[in-house]
Amino acid sequence: MGGNQKIAFVASDAEVAQSALIAFQGRYPSVPLEEADVIVALGGDGFMLETLHGTEHLDKPVYGLNRGTVGFLMNEYGEDDLMFRLAAAEEEVINPLKMRAITKDEVEVERLAINEVSLLRQGPQAAKLRIYVDNKLRLRELSCDGALVATPAGSTAYNYSAHGPILPIGSDVLALTAVAAYRPRRWRGALLPKEATVRIEVISPEKRPVMADADGQSVRDVTSVEITSDSSVEHRLLFDPGHGLEERLIQEQFV
Repeated sequence: MGGNQKIAFVASDAEVAQSALIAFQGRYPSVPLEEADVIVALGGDGFMLETLHGTEHLDKPVYGLNRGTVGFLMNEYGEDDLMFRLAAAEEEVINPLKMRAITKDEVEVERLAINEVSLLRQGPQAAKLRIYVDNKLRLRELSCDGALVATPAGSTAYNYSAHGPILPIGSDVLALTAVAAYRPRRWRGALLPKEATVRIEVISPEKRPVMADADGQSVRDVTSVEITSDSSVEHRLLFDPGHGLEERLIQEQFV
């Protein structure tokens, strides 16, 4: 990126992030979001996702500095040389998933997810799910705590915790991963083309209620969820040279 960029600073509500916000605004000129060339986000990965969702209509690159617990999408925190770091930063462009959920009241809800779309049991009983890929039935009944579809950028988050694979950035692949599968006991998920359409139907939704979640945006009592990649939306993330998503995804597999 070029120099002399106009910067908008945003920060999570955490005390350490708010302190950092004050420090940066005291050292560097800032402008409102709409006037900025670049957005600097101070917080953790959760706040980065919130920032990307909240500013997707602005088409501004976002450079994160870690002031949270998890910082996979963030750069190492430092208050010095910000303008130099922004000028040298490398851009990664990622597309989100689009979730289209239908509730038991026949309400349709759409959400975007940068990391993953997940279906999770709401009550004490296991969820029972039926899975279609491109309108073809692939799994007649999955008894589980849930299932999720993850992007490469989100594959090290909930997907990895559920023993799903880490996906290389740019691989044009999605991970379909079971959460605590009971039947089929050995089914660990599937790798799907990025262009695939995944539809998950809830079996016995009254007896076994299920919620759907897109990056923390929850919809309760769903009966079916359709998940597709949305190439019309681009999220632009900035990383210090040599510390982009591809390197982080590789490094994550050796810790």
